[in-house]
Amino acid sequence: MKSKQIFTKIKAEGTFGNLPEQRSIEELTNYGIINLDKPAGPTSHQVSDKIKKIFKVKKAGHSGTLDPQVTGVQPIAIGRATKITQFLLTAPKEYVGIMHIHKLVEQNIVEETIKQFIGKIQQLPPIKSAVKRQIRTREIYEFELLEIKKQDVLFRVKCQAGTYIRKLCHDLGQAMNVGAHMAELRRTQAGPFTEADHLASLPDVKDAYHLYKEEDNSKFLKKILQPIENATVHLPKCWILDTTITSLTHGRDLAVPGISKLENFRKDETVAILTLKGELVAVGEALMSGVEINTKEKGLAIKISKVFMEAIENQETKKTPQKQ
Repeated sequence: MKSKQIFTKIKAEGTFGNLPEQRSIEELTNYGIINLDKPAGPTSHQVSDKIKKIFKVKKAGHSGTLDPQVTGVQPIAIGRATKITQFLLTAPKEYVGIMHIHKLVEQNIVEETIKQFIGKIQQLPPIKSAVKRQIRTREIYEFELLEIKKQDVLFRVKCQAGTYIRKLCHDLGQAMNVGAHMAELRRTQAGPFTEADHLASLPDVKDAYHLYKEEDNSKFLKKILQPIENATVHLPKCWILDTTITSLTHGRDLAVPGISKLENFRKDETVAILTLKGELVAVGEALMSGVEINTKEKGLAIKISKVFMEAIENQETKKTPQKQ
């Protein structure tokens, strides 16, 4: 991944808090995220409920609904981390699937038709869907044919959140005048989470939690539980001074003087706000571009939409000692 340009306004070192990777298992079991390999059968809600019961927490939330028969990457946030899922809902998704064409078609025709669907497309959601049934614009970032055997087409597609792959297959069949339907589908990426990123099955999670609670073995659970910050990798970042943390955790918007450094984001982009140790404080909408913030000495920079760090009264008196 290409590194982003970072502007430094005030050079500083953070003394408050801990690095996210130093959080204890106890903290992560109520403030973490799991990259779950959703099985075929249960709904996304049912899978979230299973995770909630395993960890005995009051809340667990998923990052976007998958049909019961669809498998693959389904990040599940637990406990206080559930608020992060709304920022994963809008993140790009990637799928690998099998489309069954209703009549034999030459491979070059399939490939050329697929190319026509790259870019912005119009979709009418299926009759059975969670959204209002009206034409919507969605963007297909990448769409490729991986293999074709007779009438079965193995494909990979990377698309905007909210794209209906079942409808995409149907429309592709219509464009070829032969008809087609989605036969199988697996999600391989949801925002920053991929199949290569500590993907764990439900039995994996259950066994790891049992080993931790019953045998005091946290080795496997440490690989499964991820800090909430891992869910913000796809968002542009802004790091704040320690002296700014208190006001943000009490709901104030972020002003320019409280910023230590920032990435070069655009106005209106969703931005993750971190401490200088990399702990997530809040997420908000940029009121100025990164370039503009870097040239100003005052004014509101980011309007806070969600606060994740618990309210801090005085961070100078609540420093967490570093673990050795």
